Amino acid sequence: MKTTKRLLLSLLVMVVAGGMVCAAGSRQAEAKIIVTFAGTEAVSTGQSRMMQEAADKLNATGRFDALVQVNGALANNTDDLVTQAKTGVPLVVPSDPGRLASQFNIPDLNILLAPYVLTDPAVLDKLPDTAIFKEWQNQLEQQGITFIADMYNGFRSFYTTTPVSTVADLRGLRIRGFANNIGNALAKYLGFANIGISWGEVSSAIQQNALDGCEVQAAAVGSAIYEIAKYLALTKHYMHQTSFVCSKALLNKMPEADRKVFLDTIRETARKYGQIIANEEAGYYQQMKDQGVTITEVNLAEFQAAIAPLYANNDLNFSDGLQERLFRELGL
Repeated sequence: MKTTKRLLLSLLVMVVAGGMVCAAGSRQAEAKIIVTFAGTEAVSTGQSRMMQEAADKLNATGRFDALVQVNGALANNTDDLVTQAKTGVPLVVPSDPGRLASQFNIPDLNILLAPYVLTDPAVLDKLPDTAIFKEWQNQLEQQGITFIADMYNGFRSFYTTTPVSTVADLRGLRIRGFANNIGNALAKYLGFANIGISWGEVSSAIQQNALDGCEVQAAAVGSAIYEIAKYLALTKHYMHQTSFVCSKALLNKMPEADRKVFLDTIRETARKYGQIIANEEAGYYQQMKDQGVTITEVNLAEFQAAIAPLYANNDLNFSDGLQERLFRELGL
């Protein structure tokens, strides 16, 4: 009898223990995937709103715990955020092709942001399907970063404290621009001094006369740059893009189904907001006019001619036939 009781007790212990193991395994399987969208733009910009919507969609699946930190809440330097992501920190970071080209030594990536090369936001819808884009993705993944999506984020122009209507008007001005190869190349041929400080420092630098202005997209209206830079020259020299990246290791840790939801959600939301941003630009310019900003429609041909030597001299070290290949694959 005692033997029977001991046997039953042993079986009960095994059943309870097995149930605990199964419950623990189930809880582990159901653990949410933690990820933070981290950017430097103001909360009102299309880029920041896109990240909030993507995070909301991911959270709605019940599989993700996604947080959004913008306006430099985690760091004011995009390259620092990308470096953190590369090391495996669960971040989605909005960078851009020029930054990625310099940070990961992939010069050809600069072609996406090169002055006056791409001028139609609609072509970005075709970009993910091109062979050249997949090659860039592979080169980044070899360095630990996944290039998820490339979103249109507005044309960049010059916002200054003195009027600019010609290339000559830019010469000698201290302008905050991209602190990378593409930013330095633009400054070289347009004649201004490129000051590569973080975006969070721009307003105070202009107020202290350490800067004469900046070059940025129209969404800067969210940062109230118009309050201190009362002149806007519509040079539209860059078709700015937000390149969303994350750690390859982060993706590799996700179950396949969750990884697909994660990537598809970011790509689809980026495509949606690229169109939203394009539609909002005219309104941004009107807002600035209403705030007393003088907007000048410059002679684009003059600025394009000033930039032309950048390509003749191949300052950005593009591979042979790069532009022709990109245009061919995009159907341009």
